[in-house]
Amino acid sequence: MTSVFRALIGVLVLALAGCGAGVDMRPDASPEVISSASYRHPGPPALTLYTMINNRSGAGAHTSLMINGSQRVIFDPAGTVRLSAVPERDDVLYGITPGVADFYARAHARETYHVVIQTVEVSPEVAERALRLAVANGPVASAQCAASTAAILRQLPGFERVGSTWFPKRLMNDFGALPGVQTSRIFENDDDDKAVAIAQFEEAVVGQ
Repeated sequence: MTSVFRALIGVLVLALAGCGAGVDMRPDASPEVISSASYRHPGPPALTLYTMINNRSGAGAHTSLMINGSQRVIFDPAGTVRLSAVPERDDVLYGITPGVADFYARAHARETYHVVIQTVEVSPEVAERALRLAVANGPVASAQCAASTAAILRQLPGFERVGSTWFPKRLMNDFGALPGVQTSRIFENDDDDKAVAIAQFEEAVVGQ
């Protein structure tokens, strides 16, 4: 391996830091637990792309995809936000109620990162295909969050223009160019340690 190639690999790893750093290693939830946690959101079928942006460098740090089909899930490849009340299997989070969806986005927004949220409505058929692809994808290795999400999107009708990429920000730009995408951003000044926000949310749930 040449020194130039090693340097390029190093740049790539640094650019993608955040996908998989400190990955939760809980066992996969059983089908029974996943079934009992299933949540169907009453809104229209939709895909929501989350992109976490470093406030200092402007670089993309993580990518994930919320799918609202026959149930609402988040495909969170090599993600790090995990809740005891939200079952996970192969990087898919189940039971994404409005409260969980709001927490998920805000847990990533802190003093060092903000979150770009892009949503596009799709047909029920496209939403179901996205759901099936996410479930069948399997666990994702570190630093491959954007690549795995782009690979799913590129298999959906209407998303053929999404490019194959390793970079969250490039995927964000491709997704944002699709017709009908609505975009919002979350900026917060929370502690840089996501574990603090997770612990606070868990405590609030227990206290209900």
